[in-house]
Amino acid sequence: MGIIKTLGSAYNSTMRGIKPRFSALRCSQTAKYAPLRCSKIKSFCLSLANCKQTLLLTTLLFCSSCFAADKPLTVLLDWYPNPDHAPLLVAQEQGFFKQQGLNVKLVSPTDPGDPLKLVAAGKADIGITYQPTLLMAIDADIPVVRIGTLIATPLNAVAVLQNSNIHNISDLKGKKIGYSVDGTDHVMLDTMLKNAGLTEKDVTLINVHYGLTQALMGGKVDAITGIMRNFEPFEMADNGKPARVFNYEDYGVPLYDELIFVTGKNNLTDPRLPKFLAALTQATNYLVNHPQSSWQAFAKAYPDLNNNFNHQAWFATLSHFDLTPAALDKSRYQHFAEYFHQQGVIKNVPPLNNYAVELAY
Repeated sequence: MGIIKTLGSAYNSTMRGIKPRFSALRCSQTAKYAPLRCSKIKSFCLSLANCKQTLLLTTLLFCSSCFAADKPLTVLLDWYPNPDHAPLLVAQEQGFFKQQGLNVKLVSPTDPGDPLKLVAAGKADIGITYQPTLLMAIDADIPVVRIGTLIATPLNAVAVLQNSNIHNISDLKGKKIGYSVDGTDHVMLDTMLKNAGLTEKDVTLINVHYGLTQALMGGKVDAITGIMRNFEPFEMADNGKPARVFNYEDYGVPLYDELIFVTGKNNLTDPRLPKFLAALTQATNYLVNHPQSSWQAFAKAYPDLNNNFNHQAWFATLSHFDLTPAALDKSRYQHFAEYFHQQGVIKNVPPLNNYAVELAY
């Protein structure tokens, strides 16, 4: 319960209005080893010195491996702990990271854009981000690489009120659609509209900033795009406004990984990375086999999140976790990159091995 309690305390402090603080991983300790010297006064002394040298080198190597095992493996989350991060929390709770000899430190960022920046700068070992975001980062020459997958399917979607007369995407003609960020969600909405024989000229787009569900429930818009299907629909239902959801991939948007793990290009040889993925594989499968007890541990650690909304989100997310986090679907990644290029989101289709790898463990 150690890491869950620590993160729980951080989350609870934030909920009370205390701004979280983030400190990038800093490595300032260095070790200096003086060359071993031995006297050659007598042959037996030389032999003795060689024995001492061997013993000292063995001790240094042993201590070095101990220090490496104790060095925290810093993982930057994409946001505060929530049901999307369940496998990571389970890996800590059940000791799967420790079984791999890892000391994993989970850190909540002050900004969702922090993981990519800090990982690229070598100030964190692993970061959580999105496959679409990764492609845009690569297009901007940010030196990061995907090493694993947390959530293997899209979660974003378009939502309308369940009691509305909108039953298909084609019914959005002449309607007002709210969005929060003019980015990838905008591109994917355009694809969905084209799939239904519409264009953006057939709808009115309204920037509601980060009040998506409020705008829909309050009647300011007829639909919203960019909601997370495993969260917002339950929030709306709890407020007496159940939603009807249209998944991106059902209307022409290629499949992609919602949440992925990235590391810096210069960090790919870190021997802890395959061990991290091995532990995560154990944790994800444990979670799927023991969802209720895993939820209870999460709810105990985060009492502010122990409600019907998050309980539903926890179980709704289970089917989206990748049971083989290290595996890489090369054709799917290639197809999505080509889609982004066709949509004008990225300038070029990068070689797959430049931004995504499959690490053996």
